[in-house]
Amino acid sequence: MSEHAPTKTVTVRLIKGMRGCQSRHRLSVKALGLNKLGDVRTLPDNPSVRGLIAKVHYLVQVEG
Repeated sequence: MSEHAPTKTVTVRLIKGMRGCQSRHRLSVKALGLNKLGDVRTLPDNPSVRGLIAKVHYLVQVEG
């Protein structure tokens, strides 16, 4: 078992400003590592990241 399976990733972009959104949603965006409008992060594709994306689906765009 010396071979490592390639880890799946998902790319997330912040496409809408966080002004006027709930504070919990702001914390979710911060947890994804997005700070400013247009920021892009490549994250591991796992259930916790997918849950954060689902919570703020109206603020982010999934690119991969």
